[in-house]
Amino acid sequence: MSLRFKQVDVFTSKRYKGNAVAVFFDADDLDQEQMQQIANWTNLAETTFVLKPTDPKADYRLRIFTPGCELPFAGHPTLGSCHAIYESGLISPRNGQFIQECEGGLVTISLENDILSFQLPYNRTSEVTESNHKDIADALGVNIESITSYSPPIAIDVGPKWLTIKFPDAQAVIGLNPDLQKITKLSSKLQLTGIQTFGEYEDGSLESRTFAPIVGLNEDFACGSGSGAIGTFIHKFGNTEITRFKVKQGRRVGRDAELNIRIDGDKIHVGGSSITCLEGTYQI
Repeated sequence: MSLRFKQVDVFTSKRYKGNAVAVFFDADDLDQEQMQQIANWTNLAETTFVLKPTDPKADYRLRIFTPGCELPFAGHPTLGSCHAIYESGLISPRNGQFIQECEGGLVTISLENDILSFQLPYNRTSEVTESNHKDIADALGVNIESITSYSPPIAIDVGPKWLTIKFPDAQAVIGLNPDLQKITKLSSKLQLTGIQTFGEYEDGSLESRTFAPIVGLNEDFACGSGSGAIGTFIHKFGNTEITRFKVKQGRRVGRDAELNIRIDGDKIHVGGSSITCLEGTYQI
């Protein structure tokens, strides 16, 4: 049986400069083992499977897999999949919005000037005890003062759970040389998806890097949920007057992604451009 497939580059308008997601349509007859096998084979940060919704409010249902596990929610797969489904003519916006059903719940995706953005389904913060700070600093190859100069690291659950750390500036983030084995050990100990780092440029935009080796992703090219965690961090622990900013990601791994963050009260929105690079069929 031949079924539809697309590969979409997310958080970029230039092909092969963002973060790719493989989108497999008509996946209702695939079981979890088959989905995981396909995701492991594509070897992308995430692979998604489009199914019929079970909630009447939703336009479609999505299951999201890394090469090693299923995620309840993730940002760039959400936007790339919605782009692929909408581009295929299978859904139409209602009042400028789509509703995605996934393991993390219902996610609202807005369409404005051909740009998609999602609202985080939730964002839950928790403190990390000071006794863990040395292990965090060692995992990132820095001193403790580097990770606590702005605020202590905060664990932020947005579907994936990111240990979110602000560094003194963007160059400090670009210069990180993390120990991936130590990040894996720390992620297991603290029940994290990984570590989300960010620092500011002089123009107010941010540079970010995302490390999640425990789920088979050493460094993400452009992380939507991680940028949502950054938005949560800034909203709850930073300058509450900031409502919009840009996040740049991927410089150390050969990409040039850009994400748009909007804070509306307690709602965090993450958006950006998407462009289809590959399409065809797949076999089961």
